[in-house]
This record gives sequence, C-alpha cells and structure tokens, in this order.
Amino acid sequence: MTELKLPSIDYAALAPILIMLGAALVGVLIEAFVPRRLRHPVQLGAALLAVLVALYFVVDNAGDRQITIGGAIAIDGPTLFLQGAILVLAAMALLLIGERSIERGGAFVAQAAVVAGSEDDRRQAEEAGGATEVYPLTTFAIGGMLIFVAANDLLTMFIALEVFSLPLYLLCALARRRRLLSQEAAMKYFLLGAYASAFFLFGVALVYGFTSGIPGRTAGVDFATVHAAVADSASSPVLLYAGMALLAIGLLFKAAAAPFHVWTPDVYQGAPTPVTAFMAACTKVAAFGALLRVFYVAFSGSAWNFTPVLGTVAVLTMLVGAVLAVTQTDIKRLLAYSSIANAGYLLVGVLALNKEGLSATMFYLVAYGFSVLAAFAVVTLVRDADGEATHLSRWAGLGRRSPFFAGLFTFILLAFAGIPLTSGFMSKFAVFGAAIEGGQTWLVIAGVLTSMILAFPYLRVVVMMWLSEPGESTPTVSMPGGLTAAALMIGVLATLVLGVAPGPLLDLANGAAEFVR
Repeated sequence: MTELKLPSIDYAALAPILIMLGAALVGVLIEAFVPRRLRHPVQLGAALLAVLVALYFVVDNAGDRQITIGGAIAIDGPTLFLQGAILVLAAMALLLIGERSIERGGAFVAQAAVVAGSEDDRRQAEEAGGATEVYPLTTFAIGGMLIFVAANDLLTMFIALEVFSLPLYLLCALARRRRLLSQEAAMKYFLLGAYASAFFLFGVALVYGFTSGIPGRTAGVDFATVHAAVADSASSPVLLYAGMALLAIGLLFKAAAAPFHVWTPDVYQGAPTPVTAFMAACTKVAAFGALLRVFYVAFSGSAWNFTPVLGTVAVLTMLVGAVLAVTQTDIKRLLAYSSIANAGYLLVGVLALNKEGLSATMFYLVAYGFSVLAAFAVVTLVRDADGEATHLSRWAGLGRRSPFFAGLFTFILLAFAGIPLTSGFMSKFAVFGAAIEGGQTWLVIAGVLTSMILAFPYLRVVVMMWLSEPGESTPTVSMPGGLTAAALMIGVLATLVLGVAPGPLLDLANGAAEFVR
C-alpha cells in the first residue's frame, strides 16, 4: 500500500492570499448579520484592513523564494512585487468604491434585481443607499488576482482566473444609473470571458498532452514539467504550438490586447466607474503577471516560435488602441482604447525576453495603475443631474469652470501621452530601452509611431477643456469626498514622483526580476 504524503505548505508565504479570501468570506457574513445602516462603513473598513494586512505580509515575505503547495504556488520576486502592486492599487480602488458623499448610495444600485427603467429603478437611483455586496465581490477578485500572479501550474492559474473573473462580471452590472448599459456590458464581458476561459482550458489540455512525451517523466502542467517538455519531448510540436496559442488567447483577453479587445470599450463605459478603475489598474497587473510567468518560465525554450506572433499582436494592439482612440466621443471609451494601446506597449516589454524587460514591464504596470485610477477618479466628479457626464462635448470649457481638477486631468493625460517628467514617459522609456537591448527594435519603432498618434486624442481633450468657452451643457465638478480626494491625490503624486524620481521603484523592480523554477 502506497503511503499518502501531503505536500508541504508555507502558510506565511500564502498569508496575503489567505487574508483576502478570508476577508471576502467575512464580508459575506457581514451582509447576513450586520444591520443595513452599518454595513457600508463595516464592509469598507474590513476590506481596507484586509488589504493593508495582506500588504504587510507581502513586505514581510520580501526575501522569500520558494515553490509551495506541491508546486502549485511560486513565491519569488515577480510574485511579491506584483502582489504588492495589486494590493496598493486595490486599496485606491476601494476608496473610489467606498465613496458615498458625491452621490447618495455611491455608484452602485441598491438592489441588483430591480427592473431597469421601472419606477422602482428611478426611486432607488434618487433615494436608496447603494449595495454593499460590492465589497466581498471586490475582495474575492483581489484574492484571485494574488493567486493568478503566483500560480506555478496551469490548472491553478485557471482556477485563479475564474476566482477573479466571476466577481468582475457581477460588479460590472451594478451601476446605479444607466442600468441597461451596465447590464449589457456585464453580459458581453461574461459571454466573451467564458469563451476566453474555454480557450485557456483547452490550451491546458493540449499542453498536458505535449508533456506526456518526456522520456522517463510523468506528464503534468506545472511550469517545470512544461519547460522540460519544450526542451525534450517526443510528442508532436503541433500540440505545443496549439496549446500556447490557446493559452495566449485566454491571457491576452484579460490584458485587453487586440484582436481580443472588443469587450473593453463597452465594459469600461457601462460598468460603474470605480469598478472600471479597478479593472483598468488591477486586472492589467494580474493579466500581465500571468503572461510574464507563462512565457518567461514555462515556454522560454520556445521563444523563437512565439515572439513573432506575440510581436504582431503587440503592433496590432498599439495600432488599434491609438487609431480608434482618435474617433471616440466618450471619455470612458477613450480611456478604454488608451488601455488597449498601453497593453501593446506592455507587450513590447514582455517580448524583450530579458531581465530588463521583466523589470520595465513591472514598473510600467505600477505607474500606469496609479495614473489610470487618478483619471477615473476625476471622471466620477464631472457630473450633472443625471450622474456622470462622460460625453466629450460636455467637457468643453471645463478648465474655466473648474481649473484645479481640469489641471489635474490635464497632467494625467500628458502622462498617458508620455510627456517627460511624468511616469508615462519613464515607463515607455524603460520598456522601449529593454526591447532594443533584446533585439526587438521593430516593436519600438511601432511603439513610438503609435504613441504619436495616441497623443492626439489626449491633446484634443486638453484643448477642449481649456480653449473652449463653457456652455449651458458644461457640467459642474463635484467636490470630492475624502475617499475620492485621497485616491486622486495619491494617483497624481505617484504619477509625478515616478516621472521625476523613478529610481527607487525601478531598483525595486530590477531586484525582483527573477523567477524561481
């Protein structure tokens, strides 16, 4: 009889993940047992406390380098750096989600099941408090993201993908106003996300079949086995190439890379703006963290095969994001196409396939996360009687009406455009420099050209805000509550500091840029 041997588990290394998933379960219990009038402050406090405690354990684990739970989870430099980034950005997103002073009930519907357009719907939009179920959903998503960037085998990565995707599908449908648009966005995201997950899972099956051809070794989907199979497998390489392609589809969907980007503008526009900010910052960190681990650890021996394909995807992503951003008339859709273009620039860093590319990509993810959260914080403030005024024509003359917030938004847009002394410039400089060193000059040329195109829609918004006269339809800018003001100031200051003095974060990223195998 074979003795069953349980895998060793380092609970201290897993503490950030366990804390966030535990906080999500506590949030469910709070919904069940805490009186409705107290749920919002209790839920927000519990979620923020969990994020801060999890961040403490990430910092405490800084020197840890190991693979635990039987090879399922890898704790190394990129894992800890990206987990820290997710938690810091998630804390800012929770501040936006928790804001209730700008609009009664915040950005979220009181009852998700209310019929859109009905009398009850209109009544809840004006009077009722917002749903607090968003907090356990958000903490579940954060927990899934922490697992996603640490996963050391493809099945664990798939489970993490579902853990953070399913709450996001629900969160997208909970907008307080424009309910039909919100529900349509959630349905599109859910259906396309289900297809992407199916592609990913089918890719796992093909890769498993490919690993069965390793002489004297059991098949598996852990990254060490996949890496060994790429170097020495008797199976048909068609299984490898098809498996890589299907896995890439699932990951590139989450990263919002073309041609898997079609969900992004609709979901960014329809989802509650704090949820859009959360997705734009944290989901991108999680998606690229998984991409880096899959292609740097599992498939690094096949770089010659996947680099031209992913390079083509990167160029297409930059081009689609830049060109279609020019045509947008809604600020949230403009930021969506900006996010798509930035996914292309991040892919340039990924395809450098060197330590500099890894560290530059991680730096870019953090810098972009701070900027995009600040941008969406401003969007939540530009309002009229019907809620947020997101049509670009409504922003004409905003600089005359509210010069302070228009100035902050101008600074953020200049960062997106890559103007010097902003984090956007340093991010692009870092990934382009790493790509040139890695021999991917053609990607850098495409990146520079598309950056020039992408600067136009940003500057058009700046000109519209400052050089147009405010009209009757120009909305007011609400005074931010303490939570939104804190998130906005953190984002703007980080964008400035990382543009002027990026050295400490670049050094931190460079020191963390080494995977364990």
